[in-house]
Amino acid sequence: MANPAPVSHLARPREDNAGKGIALMLTAYLLFSFTDTSVKWLSLAGIPAMQLAFMRFGVHLALSTGPMLGRDHSGWTAPRAQAALMLLRGGLLLVSTSTNFIALRYLDLTVVAAIQFSSPILVCALSVPLLGERVGPWRWGAIVLGFLGVLIVVRPWSAEFHPAAMLSVISATSLALFSILTRRLAGVAAPRTMQLYGGLVGTVVLLPVAIWVWQAPVTPIDWGLMFAVGLFAWSGHHFFSRAHGYAPASVLMPFSYSFLIYLAISGFLVFGTVPDVMTLTGAAVIALAGLTIWWRERPVRRAARS
Repeated sequence: MANPAPVSHLARPREDNAGKGIALMLTAYLLFSFTDTSVKWLSLAGIPAMQLAFMRFGVHLALSTGPMLGRDHSGWTAPRAQAALMLLRGGLLLVSTSTNFIALRYLDLTVVAAIQFSSPILVCALSVPLLGERVGPWRWGAIVLGFLGVLIVVRPWSAEFHPAAMLSVISATSLALFSILTRRLAGVAAPRTMQLYGGLVGTVVLLPVAIWVWQAPVTPIDWGLMFAVGLFAWSGHHFFSRAHGYAPASVLMPFSYSFLIYLAISGFLVFGTVPDVMTLTGAAVIALAGLTIWWRERPVRRAARS
């Protein structure tokens, strides 16, 4: 999954237009599904995951840098403490993306997506020791339920267990820590600066690796998809951010689960795969846990906005 930026640092909705926000949210997750489908296609064609991750970050960096050219230089730098946190945040995004891309080579799209959706549940659990937030019994119950859902999807006790599933778990955990760091930086660092750092870290770290493992695509379609990976991810982030300009996260969050539907469809149409009963059951349990946390957090978010 092309990791969407958390919304805590975004401005409040500038207008009450839930329909437009929902449409943009659905478009964002459609683009994210294009990213993961393209990565799996190219991985099966023999393109190394680290090369694809580099292209994802390189295109992201180019598209994030372009609009900042010719402006003042305030978005290019940050105080040392903020810069250190943003570099760490970029590193976590790099780990999340890289492990996700490796897992996509071996696992069905819906399996990877289901595990990725445990990230909000991990955020809720980790916010207690890392942010000092209070979590009540309802949300703790949802956290336990979410972990149960992950176990159902991963099935470590089964002969069908694939070690790549643990890479998806690492990806979801890194994304959760990335989200918590974004909360720490919310209202302190400019969103465009965080976008710049996010693309910069991945591009710089992965450049020598990409050069070392580089495999030229064979067909024009594969060449186009390799560049499209970054374009799909960046465009998805763009629509994701714009969606939260028209409607609050409390309205939009349930529509993020459209990602599972998109990937189930693309998995069937492109790769001929159909999610099995255990994957669907685990995905449903994870979704139920995530929606329970969302439901219990709504009063907290309303109080924070008032």
